[in-house]
This record gives sequence, C-alpha cells and structure tokens, in this order.
Amino acid sequence: MEPSQAGKLVEEYLKLIYAFVLKRCSSEQDAEDLTQEISLKVYRALLRGDIPSVSGYVWTAARHTLANYYRGKQRNGIGLPIDEMAERLPSDEDVAARVIEEETVSRLHREIAYLSSLRRKIVVAYYYDGKPQEQIALELSIPLGTVKWHLFEARKDLKKGMETMRTDSELQFAPISFDICGTNGSMGAKGENGNFFHSALAQNIAYAVRQEGKTANEIAGLLGVSPVYVESEAEYLAEYGFLLKQGKRYLINILLDVPTPELVHLHDELYVRAAALFAGELYEELTRGSLLDELIQTGGIACCRDDRNFLLWSLIPYIAAVGGEERRDHAISFEEAATLRPDGGQNICYASVPNPAVEPPLYFASMQAWSGPMWNTDGAHTLWQVNSEWSARRCDDSYQYEVQRILGLLSRLFRDETLSPGEYAFLGEKGILKRDEEGNPALQIVHITSEEARQKLVAAGDRIKSTHAAELSALKEPLIKAVLAATPHHLRKMQGFGLQYLLYSDGWFLLHCLKALVNDGRLLPPPEDQQLSLTTLLLPGC
Repeated sequence: MEPSQAGKLVEEYLKLIYAFVLKRCSSEQDAEDLTQEISLKVYRALLRGDIPSVSGYVWTAARHTLANYYRGKQRNGIGLPIDEMAERLPSDEDVAARVIEEETVSRLHREIAYLSSLRRKIVVAYYYDGKPQEQIALELSIPLGTVKWHLFEARKDLKKGMETMRTDSELQFAPISFDICGTNGSMGAKGENGNFFHSALAQNIAYAVRQEGKTANEIAGLLGVSPVYVESEAEYLAEYGFLLKQGKRYLINILLDVPTPELVHLHDELYVRAAALFAGELYEELTRGSLLDELIQTGGIACCRDDRNFLLWSLIPYIAAVGGEERRDHAISFEEAATLRPDGGQNICYASVPNPAVEPPLYFASMQAWSGPMWNTDGAHTLWQVNSEWSARRCDDSYQYEVQRILGLLSRLFRDETLSPGEYAFLGEKGILKRDEEGNPALQIVHITSEEARQKLVAAGDRIKSTHAAELSALKEPLIKAVLAATPHHLRKMQGFGLQYLLYSDGWFLLHCLKALVNDGRLLPPPEDQQLSLTTLLLPGC
C-alpha cells in the first residue's frame, strides 16, 4: 500500500484507538504513547500489505500492546495479574462497536447543545428528566402543541447534526487574547470596559463576529465550545452594548484593532515624525521663553513644588492635547459615536489583538500602562490627568467617584471651609495635597488659576501646530484612510470619531511627545515621591 494511503487509514482510527486505550491506562501520557505505538504497528503492516482486515488488525494490535503495557506494570508491582487483566479486555468483535457507541453518545450530547435554548430545554426535560409533555408545557408556560412540535423538529435537527461533520476552526486551538482593552468616555457602575472582557470566552466571541454577524451556534462551532456557554455570554455582552443583536445573529460593537504591517508602519511614521516636529519646539518655548516665568510670577500657575521638570510633565501633554483644538474636525459628535450602557456608562470600547506575524507599534508596552487624557469637572474646576509608565496608577473602577469627591473637597477648600482630618487625608492619599513647612495644606498638583493663563499656554501649542499644519495633515491622511478601510462599515462612525482626535487628545501622540523628550534627556524621569501627582492639572471649570 502507498504510504499516503496507509497514513490516511491510520488517521481514521486515531481517535478510536486513543479512546480505547485511555480508559484502560493509568494516565493520559501513557494513552498517548500507546496510541502512537499501536498506530505505528498498523502503519507498518499496511505498508507490507499483509492485513486481511484492517479493523481486525487494529484491535488485535491494541490488545497485544495493552497486554505488554500491563505486564510492565505487573513487573513493577502495579495492577492486576496478567491472566485476570486479559479476561477484562474485550474481544476483537466488540471493541469497535463499543467505541463507536461511546463516540455516538458524545456526538449526540454535543448536537443537543446546538439546539435553540427553548428546544434544548424541552429535549432535556423529556428525554433525560423523563417529564411528561403536559408537565413540560406547564413549566415553560407554552402550549402542549408547541412542545410536541419542538420535539418533532428536534429529532430532525439532531439527525441532521449527527450526519454533518463539523470542521475545526483555528480559534479552537489558538484562541486570541486582548492585549489592550480601554474606555473612551465615562465608565458605568460596573467599571471600565475591560471588566466585561476578563474571560477568554468573551474576547473570542467578540473576535469571531468582528466582520460579520453570527448565531450562537456558529460562534460555538468556531470556538469549539458548547453553544450553551456562548448564548449566555453573548446575551450579556449584547445587553451592555458590546455586541449588536440582529435577529439571532451577533455583531461586534467595539473597535477591535488587529495590526497589519501596513497599519503599524503608517502608525509609527505618523507619531514619530509628528512628535519630532512638535515636542521639541514646545519644550524650547516653555523653557527658553518668558511665558512660564510670567505666569508663575503673576499667579497664573500655582504649585507648591519648586520644580520646573515636574511642571513640564503636566503642561506639555496638556498643551499637546488641546493646542489648536479649534481647527480639529468636529463632524462626528461623541453622542453619535458612543454607546449608552445600562449601568450608566457612555463610552466607546476599544481593544487590540496581537498579531504574532507583525511587530507591535513602537512603545506598545508603554501604551499598555497608559490611561487618558481624563478630564472631569464640577463646573467651577476641571481635573485633567494622564496615567503613564512614569506615574502612579490612579484610574480604576472607583476613579470617577473619587474625582468628583476630589473636586468637591477642593471647591470647599477654595471657599476657605475647613475639611475634616479624614478629608485632608483622602486628598493627601490621592496626591492632591500636602502640608507645607508651616503645616498648612498646599496643592501638590499644578494649578492653572485663570482662563487667561490657560489660553496663553494653549496658544503656544496652537502656534506650533499652525506652523506645521500642512505636514501634520499629510502625515495623518494615509493612516486615517487605511484605518477606515480596515474598519467594518457599521463601526466607521465610531472609528471616525476617534480619528478626529489624531494629534490632539490622542494618547499615542502624547506618549510619543513625552518619549521624545525623555529619550533626548530634556525631560527627566520623575522621582518616586512625585509619581502620584504627576501629569495632573487643576484648571478653571469649562
């Protein structure tokens, strides 16, 4: 027999052989070793062409190999006497039938899981729990005729499923995993969006429907899991707006980035060149010009830290984010693009999936530690903040509650109200206040005290972006075009909203600006005692 034909025949028996020996071995490793040994014997015999019956030879080889396995155990003082063990081995005639029967029952259980939720409940109640049809109808609050119809249709579905070979998907043995999952907008009562995607199942459901809608059964087939689990998880994700439900099909409703060489190249080219144009010029204007000295002397900027490096860590990302804001595209509003979630959150969820064949963007590991810009206001003041690899992590599920408390306490403090010791301690723990040399509370963060001072700072960024407007626009255009082309049509408005902020309140741009200045030694990494207060601004209310 030809080697290819022999190999194909052996492959057809692999699962049956493994199932047979697994029940008769002391470990999975032994079962795998014995399966390989039996398969090799069968393959060699097929090549010789001296097998009158392939099935008979397979099970004879299996019995002899198992017998040798037990003799080895007996020599080691393990197991039953070989004569007794031989009596327990089935005969050649019934081995295949028994294994096939077990495989059939397993497949039947799997196909029941692929029935619709209601039909599955009826089948389990009738065939496994032994309940009369009348009782099932009463418990499910449906007509008796509906129960009978579902049982009739279930038999047809199960027969069709048993006759269908389900194909394996790459996601069954190589599931994806998000490496970033973030929130653009306000978190709800259940916290940041990553909380909904802690499980591999949730992540892979979203990935499976990123291009087109699929039913729970179709998703289950791709993932190699029971539809029972997919149904509940998909319903939960749809309830909170991470999936769209269209009839029986689910479709992704988050921005899921899967990198390609082209996208990564355009991404890196944009941010490296844009940061090179902007960051150095802004640094020079703030350090060599008179603007900062003027604002500090006139009280437009206040901070108890006499440290220009600390001051620049807060001012540079803020000016990079809002400088030239009036020229930004405003065609798509946040309300049009964001999802309003049942827990009160209103945001856009974004995530990324690593592509093993593609190098991630420059500074990707740093972006995994990034949050922001984040801004919250109580009308009188705005707290603006960025989390990075250089700062302490200050954004968690309680962040929005804590920010509102911070703003409320600061408003009281500015009205010369006395805070309780616990309230002072809270502001200290959050890096907002410390005691000065005289024991009085003083802001640790940078405070821009007037709208006039804020506008003077923002104007510095505006001038630089205006100078390089044509070049920055040319850099953005190819990336915007490529990103939109890779985005499913129903998510392009959501994606377009975020693209309006390229080189403005854009975490990647702010990160590259800081990296450029740290790498050339102009910005110094902050000491540990500054990290809790770093990149935090208190601004006049909007």
